[in-house]
Amino acid sequence: MPMFHRTSPSTGPGSPRVEGFYDAATGSIQYVAIDEATGTCALIDVVQDFDPGSARRSFDSAKEILEFVRGEGLTVAWVLDTHPHADHLMASAWLREETGAPNAIGDKVVEIAGLWSDIYNLPDTFDPARDFDRLFADGETFRLGGLEVQVMLSPGHTLGSVTYVIGDAAFVHDTFMHVDSGTSRADFPGGTSRELWHSLQAILALPDETRLFIGHDYPPVGDREDPAWEATVARHRAHNKHIGGDVTEAEFLRLRDGRDATLPLPDRMLHALQVNLRGGRLPEPEADGHSYFKIPANKF
Repeated sequence: MPMFHRTSPSTGPGSPRVEGFYDAATGSIQYVAIDEATGTCALIDVVQDFDPGSARRSFDSAKEILEFVRGEGLTVAWVLDTHPHADHLMASAWLREETGAPNAIGDKVVEIAGLWSDIYNLPDTFDPARDFDRLFADGETFRLGGLEVQVMLSPGHTLGSVTYVIGDAAFVHDTFMHVDSGTSRADFPGGTSRELWHSLQAILALPDETRLFIGHDYPPVGDREDPAWEATVARHRAHNKHIGGDVTEAEFLRLRDGRDATLPLPDRMLHALQVNLRGGRLPEPEADGHSYFKIPANKF
């Protein structure tokens, strides 16, 4: 079945058209950000399909997105991820091979790799400089066709999450949820609710009309049955369930920490991090030609 898909049109020169594709299995939204003037695009946070029960992977979702891109006559300029995801395996390495486009992530992934090397007891295993073509620093800029992309460090969910700001579109990953759902969890290794608060405030300092594109949605929510992933800065600032209006930092930390204490680990997390810290590659095959996951017991 094709993924649920929605278009956010360009608002004019300097503004990208954004295509969002919803992965129901993980609640993830995958994006194609398009510079219509040049026909170039960036693929952002595309999912590698994975069945945690059988540990079997596929690339059906990524193939569907590439079919869309090719049908539109677009050229892929970048394969981008906002952070090493805990709830899905990234398709970065596969997309780089399929498109020839460079893949990239924030440079603090190096610190995240060090942290998870200890958790997995896999020293000298993860090497982000090997598996990503670019590691972006906070404040760095690069080009998507005729559009400038600015990188904002947005820690909290992870210590190295980054937001990509392209004109009036900001890809804010696991910071905000949709307006009626609130914000994302901050209890994974390296994450903190206080850093998340400050990241949220920095995003809310963007111009009111900036379109914020989030990383996840889990409908149904209230009367809403369909997934939703776009709202303006002004709307989040006024109405976001966790942070809108005059919510104080202390109130937010109390709410966020209290909710996080009730949440289980994502069912793909311990598989995902050892793949995503390799840019989406499975662990190196062993003598029998198969890759094997290493899952730590009693650490969480």
